[in-house]
Amino acid sequence: MGKMATHLCPCGFYGDPQPECSCSTLQVQRYRTRVSGPLLDRLDIQVEVPGVAFKDLASPKASEASAAIRMRVDAARQIQRERFRGRRIFCNAQMHARDFRRCCQIDGDGERMLEDAMRRFGLSARAYTRILKVARTIADLDGQGDIATGHLAEAIQYRSLDRSFR
Repeated sequence: MGKMATHLCPCGFYGDPQPECSCSTLQVQRYRTRVSGPLLDRLDIQVEVPGVAFKDLASPKASEASAAIRMRVDAARQIQRERFRGRRIFCNAQMHARDFRRCCQIDGDGERMLEDAMRRFGLSARAYTRILKVARTIADLDGQGDIATGHLAEAIQYRSLDRSFR
């Protein structure tokens, strides 16, 4: 799985409150057009990661322990190994079109949500399959056999660059 990182503007601070972005609207628009739609379509997960304030880094507030996260990931990987046993694929990211009917069924509410997102954000067919693969993985991490609307909504949120670059 490939990885890519990019700033949303030439100075790299677009969307951050501190330091503030110094780019003009025209500079931001020109910069964003350099990232092609077909390239974005090939990314499974797209998220904007803002800078973290020192007070948040130094906070004593507990977050989920790495060991607990590791256990969920291991369990999800085992689910996927079982799902694709006897095949030449071992994870959701490698699914073929024929696997979607069997592995990525969504209910009517989920279908309407996905159709609305496709239309509103101008998403491609490739983005559609990426969303379903990611939603399937989120459900696996949640230990769920079915993809719920919440899983689908989260997967749609991970297409943030599709929304901001168009």
